[in-house]
Amino acid sequence: MCLINLQIPSRLIYLDKMAGVPSAFSQVDLAPPVVVFKVRDEYLADTSEQKINLSVGAYRDDQGEPWVLPVVRSVEAEMATDPTLNHEYLPITGLPQFCKVATELSLGSDSAAITDNRAAGVQALSGTGALRIAAEFLKQFYQTHDPGTVVCYPDPTWGNHDKIFMYAGFDDRRKYRYWDAKNRCLDLDGMLEDLEKLPEYSIVILHACAHNPTGVDPTKDQWSRIADACKSRNLFPIFDSAYQGFASGDPDEDAWSIRMFEKAGFELFVCQSFAKNFGLYNERVGNLVMVLKDSDSLLRARSQMELIIRGMYSNPPCHGARVVATALSNPAYYSQWRDNVRTMSDRIKRLRQATYEKLKILGTPGKWDHIVKQIGMFSYTGLNPAQCEFLSKQKHIYLLKSGRISMCGLTDANLDYFVQSLHEAVVSVCENKL
Repeated sequence: MCLINLQIPSRLIYLDKMAGVPSAFSQVDLAPPVVVFKVRDEYLADTSEQKINLSVGAYRDDQGEPWVLPVVRSVEAEMATDPTLNHEYLPITGLPQFCKVATELSLGSDSAAITDNRAAGVQALSGTGALRIAAEFLKQFYQTHDPGTVVCYPDPTWGNHDKIFMYAGFDDRRKYRYWDAKNRCLDLDGMLEDLEKLPEYSIVILHACAHNPTGVDPTKDQWSRIADACKSRNLFPIFDSAYQGFASGDPDEDAWSIRMFEKAGFELFVCQSFAKNFGLYNERVGNLVMVLKDSDSLLRARSQMELIIRGMYSNPPCHGARVVATALSNPAYYSQWRDNVRTMSDRIKRLRQATYEKLKILGTPGKWDHIVKQIGMFSYTGLNPAQCEFLSKQKHIYLLKSGRISMCGLTDANLDYFVQSLHEAVVSVCENKL
């Protein structure tokens, strides 16, 4: 006689019992979309042939296409035929040659801090990762004897600055004045006043060059006054250096502020990104430079950063770091890279000048010389939210409501349409404050 086993599997009983139980995450709030990506998605969904995307923070050529730097093509071709390369793990702190040449690019090969063995770098997941490592390290080890250490950054600034330090556990996050909206320039007096009112030993975030989002940088004299204000309050500077070489076309010129602070005797961090100046956006190539008072402190700090990285993501990726290390170590490639960043920088400068001149010809109300005085990828146009909405909804020109545009989205083919549309926004849209 055959007996049939009618026992219900325990897994099915469990699933039946859980059928009416809500998800453990059912109370999670739906997060708002990241604004810049939301604008990008709106642009992609637009079917107009006249559409222009001025929101994306990535270089585009005059056909509006991503540009792979010729030096990157050359280095990658060489790497592809190198039988010694493999895909083994990098050290936790990254590719040593990359960290060396990246640090030298930031501080200068003749830096006293490098010569004295007081400066070194650790590889990071682009500039964002460098900031995240810096924030985590400072939260654990910055010796101010005050658990409520203040972090202060420009108003406005790159949107991730606040989030990075919030998630690292810094509760007291403040802003210092930076953008003078009325005159469309640096609010130096407000900035200095705010820095000088910070508690001693506060952490201050500074943009090394090509300030994001305004495109407004201090002059060298103004940088000296900013350094004096930081020194008067014993502030700890973190330089966000995302555009070295890309801004002016000269990597040394773009690193002037960092090198001036190093020569002035500051302990400081520099968070480098090689996304823009090498076009390696998706390779996440970054470096966190540490400049400390002595080599023993540097050794100890680097050992703790190794543990932080190990607990976050264990090891950084190699391909992009190899590209950068090779390009910066080889004189021929290095010369080619400088030519490439100059090509990008010169094109942006030309677009700024052309935009300004066309607005003058149209007689667009307001002053527009700030467009040519600003530097780097972004421009704070001064447009108000209503005018920005007019451009997006009526003219298919996508930008942030702050009026920030990426100059790289402009081309010879779409520039006239953009300028004419901007003129119409200023002339016809209410709440005109330009």
